[in-house]
Parts: sequence; C-alpha cells; structure tokens
Amino acid sequence: MRLSRRNFLQSALSAGAAAALPAGFSACTASASKAAGRVNSAAFAGVSAKQFTTSSVVAFPKNFFWGAATAAYQTEGAWKEDSKGESIWDRFAHTPGKIKNGDTGDVACDSYHRWREDIALVRAMNLNSYRFSISWPRVQPAGSGAANSKALDYYRRLVDALLEAKVRPLVTLYHWDLPQALEDAGGWPNRDTAGRFADYVDVVGRALGDRVSDWILLNEPAGFTDLGYLEGTHAPGRKSLLDFLRATHTVNLAQGAGFRALKAARPAARVGTAFSMSPCEPATNSEEDKLAAERAHAITNTWFLEPALKGRYPEALTFLPETVMGIKSGDMEKARAPLDFIGINLYYRTIAWAPKALERIGHAQEWLFPVKMTGGEQGPKTDMDWEVWPQALYDMVMRISRNFNRPPIEITESGCAYNDAPGVDGRIQDTRRIEYHREYLGALARAMADGADVRGYHAWSLMDNFEWAEGFRARFGLAYVDFATQKRTIKESGRWYARVAADNALLPAAAAEHRQPAQ
Repeated sequence: MRLSRRNFLQSALSAGAAAALPAGFSACTASASKAAGRVNSAAFAGVSAKQFTTSSVVAFPKNFFWGAATAAYQTEGAWKEDSKGESIWDRFAHTPGKIKNGDTGDVACDSYHRWREDIALVRAMNLNSYRFSISWPRVQPAGSGAANSKALDYYRRLVDALLEAKVRPLVTLYHWDLPQALEDAGGWPNRDTAGRFADYVDVVGRALGDRVSDWILLNEPAGFTDLGYLEGTHAPGRKSLLDFLRATHTVNLAQGAGFRALKAARPAARVGTAFSMSPCEPATNSEEDKLAAERAHAITNTWFLEPALKGRYPEALTFLPETVMGIKSGDMEKARAPLDFIGINLYYRTIAWAPKALERIGHAQEWLFPVKMTGGEQGPKTDMDWEVWPQALYDMVMRISRNFNRPPIEITESGCAYNDAPGVDGRIQDTRRIEYHREYLGALARAMADGADVRGYHAWSLMDNFEWAEGFRARFGLAYVDFATQKRTIKESGRWYARVAADNALLPAAAAEHRQPAQ
C-alpha cells in the first residue's frame, strides 16, 4: 500500500524459524502433472518471472494461502459509530488540505455494515485467507481501559463468517489508526505507547484468540513512523527528526511487548509482523554505492526486523543515535520477538547511492544515514508512477531467507494502482494488473524453487478503498468499488486471480486466456 510507505527515510535523506520447503511445489509442462516434484532451480537460473510462467504450469504447495488484504481505516467507515473513538487518521483526514480532493475514511467502503459483501468477494475469488485489521480506537476508544463490547462483537461476527466460509482470518492488530487520545499523550515517540499497545493486544487476543490463530502485530512500522513523524504526509502529520527516531524505538519496544502479550494470552498463536521491504541496489559498481546500498537495506528492510530477531539495530549503520532515540539499558532484550513468520509487503525496488560530502552539510539526516535513495526507472510504470519490477520480489525473499535462516514467509501485500473504469459492458478490463500479479507470482515461485519457505500471497487489495493521502483516486482493488453506491464489481484481475487460487497454480498465459471466466 503505497509509494511513500515504502521509502523509509527516502525524501528526508534526499532532501537533506527454519522449516522444510512446503511439499508439492513444482513447475512442469502444460501436459504434465502438477505434482511432478520440486523445481530444478538450476534450470531457471537467469530466467525472468515472465519467462518462467509463459510456457510452464507452476503449481504451488498444498495448503498454500491465496489471499487478499484490507485495513480498517481504509474500508470500515462508521468512524464514530457504536462508541468508536477518534483515531489519528480521523483527525488528519478532517484537517483541510491533508488528503487529495478532501476525501476522508468516514464511510470508505462501508465495510462495517457491508462486511458480508466483502466476504462474498473473498468466496467468489476462491481465496482461503483474508487479511484485515482491527481498529484500535474502535476496541479501546481512549487507547486504554475496558474494551468496547460492540466492537468486539463486530469482529467476532466477521471472523465467524470467514471460518464458516473456510477462509483463514489473518488479523493485523495495528494498521496505522492510533487512538487520537494516545497521540495527544505523545504518540509513538512516547515510550508509554508500547505498554498501551501490549495491553490492547492482550484484550484482542483474549477476545478473539479462540477463533483466530494467525496474527500480524504491526503493518509497515517503517512506513507509519517515517510518514507520520518525519515527513508529515500521513497522520499525525509531524515533521521532526527527533520524534521520528524516538518513534522507531518505541515501535520496536511495542513489537516485543505485543508479541509477549499475545503469546501469554494465546500460547499457540502464530505471530508475525508485516514489514515494508524493497531490495536496495547500488546505482553504480563503486564501493561507495555498494556500501550505500547496504545502508539502505538496513534502513528500509531490517530496522524493525533485526531488533525482533537479533536484539540489535542493523550493523550496517555507521552511527546509532542511542541517546536521541531514547534507548535504555535492557531495551534491546525487550525488543526481541522471535516471530513465527515474516510478513513481506513489496511493490518495487530501490536504487541507492552515496551522497557527496558537500551534500551532507546542513542535513542532519544525511549525517546520520549517509545514503540517498530513489525508485527504479527501467521497468513499466503503474498509474502511481511506480516501477513494475518482479525481480524485486525474488531478490527480497531470497535475501531474507539467506540472512535469517530461512524463516517462514508470507507475502502480506503486493499490488498495483491502475485506475481502469467499467466499460460499456460493465466489465473492468484491468489487464495490466493481471500481468503484474502473474509476473510477481512467477518471481515468487522461482524463490520457492530456490529454497525460500513461502506460505502465502496476499494481493493488495481485495477492493478499491481509501488510499491514505491519495484519497479515493488510486485504485488497487481486485474488485471495483463505486463509492457513490458502494456497489462492488469483480474486475477481470479478480476473475483471473480466482482461477489461480482454484487451480493452486499459474497456468501458461496462452492457456489461461482460453479458460472460462470465474463466476
């Protein structure tokens, strides 16, 4: 979900548990069995994701999760209904000039009332996993204290309906909608917020843990700390290097505290975090740019992962402002969270290079983190001007697999904004989105063939929704939403994805085109 969320420090910098490979993964000719065995990875050395899926059937493991993702503020609406408290996004979106076209999430997709329609989309697309988030201010209107029973009842109904439909609920506990009361008390830069988060996790875990087994603690901590506290383009809209640095450390403490709280409430729970990631490539072959790419990787991909898994901040950083960040004795042990799986949200790659000495003068960020970053320019672009680069998914999954002892991975988000509208026949011919997912899934299949332990893929998003600072103008959905009527219409990409999920395989492009549309 969205460009600015995936460029941790980008504008600020430029402005101044191992398991066996799931059984059954295979790639074979169209006439061969899907269960032909594991891919011979050597046969695909140097082969692009597009080539990989053009002439072969790529079968995924039995019990692979085919899913789609949403987030509470982007879809639920009902912003002050049933005693829900104000969130930082309610406050931010209601502030003139913050969101394009003056859009807000007050109604969004009205999923608070239309959740049955959402589940109907999930079923129509043959999905067996649905990732959604819990609204913290809906559960605890003031950010602490007793739970709002109406909120918990809503989420129980949603989860029960998913289970009845044989769909796994993959629940995100924090997807950016901090209770405004906690922001008024200091927000994420305030260490106390970590404790409040753990209390909230305990409340939800005890209420829903008899139904939900798989949990995501945080969505893209790099994104909401950078954009909310450094760049100010997202809620709560602060622009402070000090606030940003302190927020990142509090979030790492919250991740550790939340993990322990959920395990204490539900010991059998599978717990992970969804990290925004992007492989960082050097702009040139110079040693300076290669070093800059490693620094970019540390900043972009492992700032919140290494504290959880290794109890430290990334070693590629030349200087860590411990005093400014508010790091205290014993904190790194508190930040530890032996995650059961790593969620990866990935859309594109990052190009990194070393700033010149004069460029660093007067820019505190570049003294702390001597690297400049931008997106790639070689591939085709989406309607959000993001580069489509499927190799990025392969590279990122393989690096995390190598560096962290081949952990279980789920792709918790991947998608593209293409603003195709219904034609005269009412169909939404979003063929570019089909090609995006076909090629990114091909790249993912290659990574699995080369040993990565990937358990699922979640398209962003199930349906068009409120796209943060972009408002409703950027459409990422597999289903089209008419925001005037709230009518949902499955796009051609959603029909294609439904066939992939039903087959548990990618068919060759030519063969797929002759399949009957999914109903």
